Amino acid sequence: MIINWIGAIVGVAAILVGNAIEGGHIQALIQPTALMIVAGGTLGSTLLACTGKEVKGAMTSLLTVFVGAKHDYAGLAKEIIGLATAARKDGILSLEGQVGKIKNHFLSTNLRRVIDGYDPNVLKTLMEDQITHTEEEFAAVGKLWETAGGFAPTIGILGAVLGLIHVMANLSDSSKLGAGIAVAFVATVYGVGSANLFLIPLGNKVKKIGKEKVHEMEIVFIGITGIQEGLNPRVIEDRLHGLTGHGEKKGGAEAKKAA
Repeated sequence: MIINWIGAIVGVAAILVGNAIEGGHIQALIQPTALMIVAGGTLGSTLLACTGKEVKGAMTSLLTVFVGAKHDYAGLAKEIIGLATAARKDGILSLEGQVGKIKNHFLSTNLRRVIDGYDPNVLKTLMEDQITHTEEEFAAVGKLWETAGGFAPTIGILGAVLGLIHVMANLSDSSKLGAGIAVAFVATVYGVGSANLFLIPLGNKVKKIGKEKVHEMEIVFIGITGIQEGLNPRVIEDRLHGLTGHGEKKGGAEAKKAA
């Protein structure tokens, strides 16, 4: 998603440009030792606090945040109305050939279950369980990034203390004072900066993406239950209207014709 790239770039650029305006140099912010302390310490603390499944989900979420496509609720609703229209006109079994063409996995899986004759109550329970699981999964991954964002500033302070200890231990050697002080302050910058520019915002974004995904699944839930119950496509469209925010005129016309 372009806006996520813009946000990340603008945040970092603002810090670097502000530093340059104040007369600072980017070289002063490059401290491998401070980076190792903050990155390693934050990673270790996060791994200890979270499960392997959550960590794997967090890695996957990076692709979702920066590469994932936007949810097309209206397009999904239109597709569902088309399926409902075909089922109304030619019967549920006529949808058999369309299942493989459906890109939305949740829709294709549950449409297949409808065609296979699943009991309505059983199918509703399966879909509700999957929706709940997806919601919890995204919430857990978002919490992981926020947890990392909580650890990073503290690890940065720890790096600052270590730098100051190094400075105090070498007061007699002025050549080592600058490096120690640099590590001390840069470690704090790394910790606070990574938390507030990346980690915590990532957590919030993942949670929002999770809500969008759940909303998409709710649209499918309404559509699938409507198709299985044999509802008029116009009725299904009206039920989807509140979830998509606007109606589909073309889909509505097709539904009326089928009815």
